[in-house]
Amino acid sequence: MGKIIAIANQKGGVGKTTTAINLSGCLGVLEYKTLIVDADPQANATSGVGLNPKNTRNIYDCLINEIHPKELILETGNPNLDILPSHIDLVGAELEMINLPNREQMLKKALEKVKNDYDFIIIDCSPSLGLITVNALSAADSVMIPVQCEYFALEGLGKLLNTIKIVQGRLNPDLEIEGIVLTMYDTRLRLANQVVDEVKTHFQELVFDTVIHRNTKLGEAPSYGETIVMHDASSKGSINYLNFARELLQKNNLTKIGNDDKIIEINDEL
Repeated sequence: MGKIIAIANQKGGVGKTTTAINLSGCLGVLEYKTLIVDADPQANATSGVGLNPKNTRNIYDCLINEIHPKELILETGNPNLDILPSHIDLVGAELEMINLPNREQMLKKALEKVKNDYDFIIIDCSPSLGLITVNALSAADSVMIPVQCEYFALEGLGKLLNTIKIVQGRLNPDLEIEGIVLTMYDTRLRLANQVVDEVKTHFQELVFDTVIHRNTKLGEAPSYGETIVMHDASSKGSINYLNFARELLQKNNLTKIGNDDKIIEINDEL
């Protein structure tokens, strides 16, 4: 049975979608069958793996029209990686769901139908704490929080952690915090190092060791509809996310990693 991980932070521009796409792509390359669930109406994860959100049936049909997710899931060009695509229609789904019974559990109900088909299901949440994000947290086994290495890094993090506590208390008592991943790290900036130190001081063992550096190839890959590991496997961004995927696997005591797949060291030059 697959593990469902929601990638959430109500602050925009912190690397949620970049992390969802590239962590999933690396898990696929490491031979773990993975599904991305694009739960963001902007549908950036959908376009980021090379699909046109306008031309596909999507998660809206799954939630509102109760279509089986297997009819909506599409393959990507990345090995072992599928996606349940999104669409701008998802904006209206929250209004349509508001008066439905068990409205916070609709995504969980849908994903339970395909959970056994995957090793990991990664949910890319929207930059808000609305009903769709609450659905994602209710469906998830754990939540991963991207935090960018910038001045306002901790802004709003307390509100997200409070929302997680509410979901744990009322909707999903088994929800765990998978960890905090630091993104957009620039070694040239003293401030970035200060943010890393501050986050690790506050949250200690919750923070992943792997830090995601700023990298031109990471920004370039979505325009080609590719994950970073398929776009440029030797880039710093690819090495970061491969290391991150391996760290996640080690944390979850999964053993499909071969003896040669050690954490790759990279230099700090941009």
